[in-house]
Amino acid sequence: MNTRIIKIDNLEAQRRDIEDAASIIREGGLVVIPTETVYGLGGDATNPSSSKKIYAAKGRPSDNPLIIHIAEPSDAEKYAHTCETYYNLAKAFMPGPLTVILPKKDTVPYETTGGLDTVAVRCPSNPIAHEIIKCAKVPIAAPSANISGRPSATAVKYVIEDFDGRVDMIVDGGECEIGLESTIIKLDENR
Repeated sequence: MNTRIIKIDNLEAQRRDIEDAASIIREGGLVVIPTETVYGLGGDATNPSSSKKIYAAKGRPSDNPLIIHIAEPSDAEKYAHTCETYYNLAKAFMPGPLTVILPKKDTVPYETTGGLDTVAVRCPSNPIAHEIIKCAKVPIAAPSANISGRPSATAVKYVIEDFDGRVDMIVDGGECEIGLESTIIKLDENR
């Protein structure tokens, strides 16, 4: 597979690159995207085939759930059963490095959730990730962009080492701002 590698420095000037990345995801392909935490290996979270491709590319067991990335905290309504506590957390910490585990809706296939009845939802603050998600018009399943067992990638050079030839596109957004995975909170009946 030929992997297209693009560097995005200017969202407005590079609108076509954002649209290309979003189109690849909508069509079932894989795109590595930058987030404020670490780089993510992204595919359409509503497409079981995309989730299977993510697991295969990472060498990750398919019972290890994928986090879905959404453009706005309110988008969680389409994919999960939300509650007041979710919205309180979202108001305080989203967009940002917070993932909330909620009961899933049927719009998210079990291939994405590793067979679980819950789904992990995150709204990244990285402007490139945000624009790609918004343009894709689907949630993006995006675990860290590294081969399972290796450190999570915070710079594109590590992504290229692992995924050149394994994904359709790699978006270079520079160094990740935080460099650690997001904090995860599981909600149970609004607690």
